Amino acid sequence: MAFGIWAFGQLADRIGRKPIFILFQIGAVIMLFVYSRVIGPNTLLWVGAIMGMAVNGTMAGIGALMSEAYPTAARATAQNVLFNVGRAVGAPGPIAVGALAAKYSFIVAIGVLALVYVLDIFATVFLIPELKGKELE
Repeated sequence: MAFGIWAFGQLADRIGRKPIFILFQIGAVIMLFVYSRVIGPNTLLWVGAIMGMAVNGTMAGIGALMSEAYPTAARATAQNVLFNVGRAVGAPGPIAVGALAAKYSFIVAIGVLALVYVLDIFATVFLIPELKGKELE
């Protein structure tokens, strides 16, 4: 996770936040399917580390993205509300995945989780402007 956050920050500052968000989100989808197929404990450890980088690396860009998207007067409020609403929505995720796996199958649960990441990719592509290098208000 820590290396993913560092890598995301370095790449986002050099290339731009939006393309790196998309890259890490695609990486999360791919790693989700790879991780779900691994059975060996050593492989699970290494694949899990790579998955953690992809899934959690985007945390490095959330603050910068929100800082650039809102004027100074609303910035702190917007960041806190959006970040914590996201945490509240994501918190029951492990329970939801477990419930789906118990009721249907592990494959269905992983597919639904992957769908969430795919929706994130579309939201990033169509709803998030690239603001790298823009003057803050």
